[in-house]
Amino acid sequence: MTDETTALAREFEQHRPYLRRLAYSTLGSLADADDVVQEAWLRLQRHTESGGAPIENLRAWLSTATGRLALDHLGSARVRREQYVGEWLPEPEVTASTDPADRVTQDERVTTALLVVLESLSPAERTAFVLQDVFGMSGPEVADVVGRTPAAVRQLASRARKRVEDGTPRFPASPDEHERVVSAFALAWRSGDLAALLGVLDEKVSMTADGGGKVPAIRRPVAGAELVAKLLVGWYHAPAAKHGWGRAVLVNGRPGLLVFDGNHTGVFAFTVDAGRITAIHVVRNPDKLHDLPEAGEPDWYLTDPE
Repeated sequence: MTDETTALAREFEQHRPYLRRLAYSTLGSLADADDVVQEAWLRLQRHTESGGAPIENLRAWLSTATGRLALDHLGSARVRREQYVGEWLPEPEVTASTDPADRVTQDERVTTALLVVLESLSPAERTAFVLQDVFGMSGPEVADVVGRTPAAVRQLASRARKRVEDGTPRFPASPDEHERVVSAFALAWRSGDLAALLGVLDEKVSMTADGGGKVPAIRRPVAGAELVAKLLVGWYHAPAAKHGWGRAVLVNGRPGLLVFDGNHTGVFAFTVDAGRITAIHVVRNPDKLHDLPEAGEPDWYLTDPE
């Protein structure tokens, strides 16, 4: 590796976390995001080694390259998701610490609720929204990525914005309120207190689980506070869950849970609106849980550990 390539690689690494978040926000998969970012690096290398035009703003150049690669990747990813067994949910980004000081490293705009809504958009709409509304790229910059005119990009972003507004909380909780609600949920759940669970669940709450056909999971979303509460209590207090445990974590920058039910691990993400849980998204597919933080002492056990 030449000195010039070494210096370029060092500069690229400074942008890698930002590019990874951009790709992840577009794709909903950390593994795919890493692939896209690596390809962006290879494109940068080829551009430099072939004597391409000087790059005045490396971050902008890499953002455009990453956005284009992610958009291309969305097409093939959607084909794979059409063949997916059961419900497909975004791969969660899980952080062990729930300390507020650690939240500064998370982009709290890219919540699980947002990623789920983005799945309903076309690749161009999703890319336009992520680049413009989340990462602040200009209309002409986004147009260059998606291959549309700035006017077309405005229409794409407008349609996407409307879908996002309709599909995300009208009265989103602050981080502290979100944590209080999730803590109350965890306490009620592990104690099997159905009444307390109903107290934190919105009457129209929905629960969706992603097992990928590899571990047991509900195949279709269920809705309604009583049904969801009974399902949770019955599942977690089944004989197989006698060695179950749970731990508070951050899931996409918001308080969530890492739960072991005696056989399999699941990551629980919660959408909180007007002080109640309106949606629960559970990822149990082990292929999406390879990037979990190192295991620590559980916050609770279903029964005392032997």
